[in-house]
Order: sequence, then structure tokens, then C-alpha cells
Amino acid sequence: MPRANRTRDQRQRCADDFHNQDHSNRPRHGRRNESDGFTCIHCKAHVSGSAWGTKQRNHCPACLHSKHVDDRPGDRASPCGGKLEPIAIAVRSAGEEAGEWVLVHRCKSCGQLKTNRIAGDDSERALLALALRPLARPAFPIDDPRGA
Repeated sequence: MPRANRTRDQRQRCADDFHNQDHSNRPRHGRRNESDGFTCIHCKAHVSGSAWGTKQRNHCPACLHSKHVDDRPGDRASPCGGKLEPIAIAVRSAGEEAGEWVLVHRCKSCGQLKTNRIAGDDSERALLALALRPLARPAFPIDDPRGA
């Protein structure tokens, strides 16, 4: 008769105990307060927790990278914690936020796409570089209009 795997059984019991506990008041990702600053996951710059133009500081104003910590804006409930890489700029077209510029991020861990509104202190150079990326590196060949 095969021996029972006690380690696996203990691990499963421990995981079940963890999931049955209330974790609603537990701080997420080491940030105790929204006004606390953080260190950028990409460029390691210190980022102030407050910025005009946004309610939740969620990306680095220098390199525009972020960390995947939200399921919904400001909830800090995502278990992923992966690096969010800025891939595009978009303009919202509907609702009260129509015309607002947002960063489009892709999580390098889980692949999820997220949008984050730009903040007033974001690097204009980084924003323009991101906005001009499709023209600088088109996804398809652009023919010479002179027919050469």
C-alpha cells in the first residue's frame, strides 16, 4: 500500500487555512498609504505618492512603467505584481472622461492590458516618444509616395 504524502497534505491544509481567513485589512504590496511614495519597478527612481491630474499614483513619471497591483483603479487587489510596460497612448472617447489621454500598459507576467490616466508630472518627452512610436517603427512597410 502506498504511503501518504504528508508534506503535500500539510501544504494543502495550510493553503486552505490561508484562503479561509479575512485579508481585507492587510496592506497590499508594502504600500501603507496612497500618499506614500514608491520606488519604480523599472528605473528605480523614487516616485512621490501624489500628483496633480490623478487620484491614484500608479506609474513612474520618468519612464511611465508601473506595477500590476490593481484589479480596478485604486483597489490594490491584484495578486499578480508583475511589471506593467507602457506600449501605447490612447484617448478616451466616451463618458465624462472623453478626450483624456491614457497610457496603455501590458503586464509582462500575465499579459493583461491596463489603462492608466496620465498625470500632470509625467515626462512630456516619454509621452511623446510613446505616442510617436508607431510612426518611428511602423508595423508594416511604408511606400515612398514619390514612386521611387
